[in-house]
Amino acid sequence: MSRTPQTDPELTHRLTRRGMLGVAAGATAAALLGAVSSPAAAATGTSTDTATGDAGRGRPVLPPGRLGIQLYSLRDKVATLGFAPVFAELERYGYDEIEFAGYTQGSAGPITLAQLRRLAKDHGLTPIGSHVGYYSSDPNAYTFAQNLTKVLDDAEALGLKHIGTASGPFRYGSTVDAWKRAAEEFNAYGAAARARGMKFYQHNHSDEFGFASDNPKVRLYDVLLAETDPDLVHLEMDIFWAYAGQFRFSKRPDGTPAPFEPLDYVLKQPHRYPLFHVKDGASDPSNQFGYRMVDVGDGDIDYQRFISAVTRLRGERLAHHWQTEHDNPAESFTFARRSSAYLHSLREKC
Repeated sequence: MSRTPQTDPELTHRLTRRGMLGVAAGATAAALLGAVSSPAAAATGTSTDTATGDAGRGRPVLPPGRLGIQLYSLRDKVATLGFAPVFAELERYGYDEIEFAGYTQGSAGPITLAQLRRLAKDHGLTPIGSHVGYYSSDPNAYTFAQNLTKVLDDAEALGLKHIGTASGPFRYGSTVDAWKRAAEEFNAYGAAARARGMKFYQHNHSDEFGFASDNPKVRLYDVLLAETDPDLVHLEMDIFWAYAGQFRFSKRPDGTPAPFEPLDYVLKQPHRYPLFHVKDGASDPSNQFGYRMVDVGDGDIDYQRFISAVTRLRGERLAHHWQTEHDNPAESFTFARRSSAYLHSLREKC
């Protein structure tokens, strides 16, 4: 059966993410802003509705100043309230950074990039990255393939340190040669970004961990890593989707075992992973991805183990940033608050 947004939730996520933020209906600002907890509770992990694990014992797992959020998770609030109220809430919740998924704010009205950058600074938030489409059949689309100079101009105007795409390298298909061809383009984007003082990166979903259609012994993600220049092309591991890939592609098409551990990719080449998406999932073998997406801290992905293993690494080239995300949270401000509280509560095991 062909894949469509109606039949494939992962494809729906990838398609909707490529455009700018749209207008979404929502409750009034007063009702939304009145539903959040105090900033102290958010920053210290004392929220009454968040598990605190080993709170109060040992060194914090989360590195100071490195907690961000992918604004796609808050697209409903951005589109109705605008960036200013959203940034104010993120400041209250103890966030340090933001990652963009578009630079518009729907019915809240127009905003310039200069205003957006200043607004983030006023709320103590560092714009760390942005997702832009890889390519489109529309020759005038706002993508790396169609408008590279404009994409980089905008990123530079926002003061971004990273500029990337959440699109998989499937432009030319799923063969080894197709991914080598896409890798050449990614290398070109990486070189152009580096010339502007930025890092180009690719954000994965689960399909990247599948196997080449012309060589079922080769995992496509391994082709991407091998064929891209490590100094030009970086990765933003979406940890939820990596574990979904582990579930979906633990065997080759012929049924032979092909297990992999997402964390091992990072530990082998830690300098290639400046950014992470911290997205949680409750184990559900009946789900096609093996997990149901839930708020960070409510699932079965061991973030104490994962973040601790990465932050124990040392080296001047290493600077890892952790962006919370939920594709479709039940209530986006609540998701943002609880996720921050949970991650701040994690402590190294004594």
